[in-house]
Amino acid sequence: MAAGAINPVIWIGSSRDDLRRLSEAVQDEIGYALYFAQRNRRHPSAKPLKGFGGAGVLEIIRSDSGGTYRAVYTVKFAEVVYVLHVFQKKSKKGSQTPKTDVNLIHRRLAVAAAHYCEHKRETHGP
Repeated sequence: MAAGAINPVIWIGSSRDDLRRLSEAVQDEIGYALYFAQRNRRHPSAKPLKGFGGAGVLEIIRSDSGGTYRAVYTVKFAEVVYVLHVFQKKSKKGSQTPKTDVNLIHRRLAVAAAHYCEHKRETHGP
C-alpha cells in the first residue's frame, strides 16, 4: 500500500444495509473502526472474533440505548477490508456469538475469499 493510500471496503451480503439501519452513533463508531482497518491499523474497540483462527477476522462491539451491536470484518486479504456481517446481539449467553451468526460469517468469509481470488486474477492475470 502506498503512503497515504486507503484500502477499499467491500460489503458482503446485506452488511452495508444492516449498518445503515443502526443509530448514527453506532454507525459512526463502526465506520471509524473500519477506517482504521482501511489504514492497516486496528481500532482499540476491534477484537479478534473467537473461532476464526487469529486476528484475521475481527469484531467491533458497540452498545447504545437500543442494544448491543456487532460488525464483523476481515483483513485476511491484502489491500482490502471485507465487512462480513453487521447485527444486533440478542443472545442471552454472555458474549458468545450465536451459532446462526457464526455460520453466516463463515459463509460470507468464503464469498469474500472467492471475490478476492477473482479480483486478483483480473488485476494480476492467472
